[in-house]
Amino acid sequence: MRILGVDPGLTRCGVAVIEVSDTRALRLVDVRVIQTSPSMNLANRVLAIKTGLVLALNELKPDRVALERVFAQHNLRTVMGTAQASGVVLAEAAERGLSIDLHTPSEVKAAVTGNGRANKVQVANMVKKLLSMPDDKLLPDATDALALAICNAWRGGAGSLVSAENNEDGLTLAQQKWREAERLSRRRG
Repeated sequence: MRILGVDPGLTRCGVAVIEVSDTRALRLVDVRVIQTSPSMNLANRVLAIKTGLVLALNELKPDRVALERVFAQHNLRTVMGTAQASGVVLAEAAERGLSIDLHTPSEVKAAVTGNGRANKVQVANMVKKLLSMPDDKLLPDATDALALAICNAWRGGAGSLVSAENNEDGLTLAQQKWREAERLSRRRG
């Protein structure tokens, strides 16, 4: 199975495809970063991301998509850019009938390193080890896209992950449980 991992961003959008075997062995297929200049107008930036994503989807033919869930951050500009890039990914994947799974950053870190609070260097080192990659420097967005694909491969495998169309919120079972735990803690606190 081929999994496309996307670390969405308006300036840098990480796109990676891995293959996972029945034994959960991983193989790197491709990794790239779609970049746009902040000096470009917004419509052309979104179009550039769409064009790069369509090229990757057509060339690499993934079976499913793993996308980072957009979280509210303090920087509204960053959130908006991430949401705009995510919208492109969601639309293109849905148009192709691909299953789409959303993963939180801490879920990805935990799946790849065993620690939901791992830093970017720890995640990058584990990704390189898991995919037997040389020690070349990857842009963080490329590493994060690979980590998303790995998380998706290991958090359930073929057919057992909740797709966005089967769950109105697009949450995996683990994410649903996490949301419920947060609600309960707010009531108590």
